[in-house]
Amino acid sequence: MSVATLPDWARSLDPTPELPTKRSPVKWVILVDRNLPAGLQVNAAACLGAAMGRGVPGLVGAGGADASGDDHPGLPWLGCTVLAATGPVLGALREDARAEPELVVTDMADVAQRVRVYADYLAELARTDGADLNYLALGIAGPRAAVDRLTGRFPLLR
Repeated sequence: MSVATLPDWARSLDPTPELPTKRSPVKWVILVDRNLPAGLQVNAAACLGAAMGRGVPGLVGAGGADASGDDHPGLPWLGCTVLAATGPVLGALREDARAEPELVVTDMADVAQRVRVYADYLAELARTDGADLNYLALGIAGPRAAVDRLTGRFPLLR
């Protein structure tokens, strides 16, 4: 994902940290396979958080200091809802989301959690046909209405 290929809203994202997240015109969700063990669910969500944070400039807000003067890094100012789905649904949802040009989509396939060397992950990914990938998690960000239309039926991951 490069800045040049991002939709207009993502290239010119104007942080509004003073708004409640429900009032933001932009929404970000991560959907995780509910059948994964908890540790793998957390790993997938964390990795997609990093990918979306890197891919969408302006998503992460400024850091701040606490009352003791200790610094804390910035976090996503618009929040992120983590939802539950199943692997087969994630694959179909990925295709639907990628068909909408105003959405930014990140994903994690099972190969990412099987391979321990990043260069090996990229090599195995390059050897695997897209139809053969099993998705563990998806990140979707974009205009609230579009994200809600695709993800509104999924429950929170608990």
